[in-house]
Amino acid sequence: MSLNQLSYRTQSANEKIVKRDWFVADATNQTLGRFCSKVAAVLRGKNKAYFTPHFDCGDYVIVTNSSKIVMTGKKLDQKDYQTYSGYPNGQKHELAKNLLSRRPNAVIERGVKGMLPKNKLGRAMIKKLFVYEGAQHPHTAQQPKEFKY
Repeated sequence: MSLNQLSYRTQSANEKIVKRDWFVADATNQTLGRFCSKVAAVLRGKNKAYFTPHFDCGDYVIVTNSSKIVMTGKKLDQKDYQTYSGYPNGQKHELAKNLLSRRPNAVIERGVKGMLPKNKLGRAMIKKLFVYEGAQHPHTAQQPKEFKY
């Protein structure tokens, strides 16, 4: 029996093996952190049997109703999102309540992006996330499946 025929050999994911699906996740009445962690796991491919940490084997995720996401406790009034332009005095702060009313997609995008790897692989994974404020999305041609929480 040669090494090629052994069944206990770990199979590393590559482009031939990976099959990418499309999922639609509804953010209505979902807690922000818990929802983002589930989306990040699917983007990363952790729900698949052939998950490989150094390869992008995740699926595409479409998030709808981003404006209806929920934060627990006092996070809506106390959570602070900050950006920095790189220039002196270029630091800006914004409360979660203001950011959620102004750009609800950014809250979910930033939450998911923070849970992905901080390298080229993570930047490739975040491109498979599509967030929309309403219930409609332009990805019906991909025939997305419903996202099971």
